[in-house]
Amino acid sequence: MPQAVLTADVENLGPRGTVVSVSKGYLRNYLIPRGLAQPATKGLIAEAESIAAAAQAAQEEAVGEARELAELLGNTTLTIPAQAGEDGRLYGSVTSQEIADAITEARGVQVDRRKIVLDEPIRETGSYEVEVGLDGGVKATVKTIVVEQ
Repeated sequence: MPQAVLTADVENLGPRGTVVSVSKGYLRNYLIPRGLAQPATKGLIAEAESIAAAAQAAQEEAVGEARELAELLGNTTLTIPAQAGEDGRLYGSVTSQEIADAITEARGVQVDRRKIVLDEPIRETGSYEVEVGLDGGVKATVKTIVVEQ
């Protein structure tokens, strides 16, 4: 079976840059005409391997940075003032966007509000542990204190 280097992500074969073994007919009649692959040569295989190694190194670096950020956020305590009644119930709620803004204000780090895990918005004053998802599947827990304004 001939080998081919994928030039685009192909379902059931692999991501771009992968060296795969496919049948001659599939390569000649489907992959090459659609620009999804090229026949593998020594040069293309070496180039694909170097690109894969660079991508792996970049991924490892991103995970390392995410772990450092997780440690920084783990040592962070946010205080968010909100209007509340006498019983401690908020007139509104504290949302993930407000927590993301508080993180940016406290540490100067941009965090995507969609990666902040809240089962439901915070509706009472008190102390909460909020989970923040970071790159590479790294998670951080930020202590958040909601106080009456």
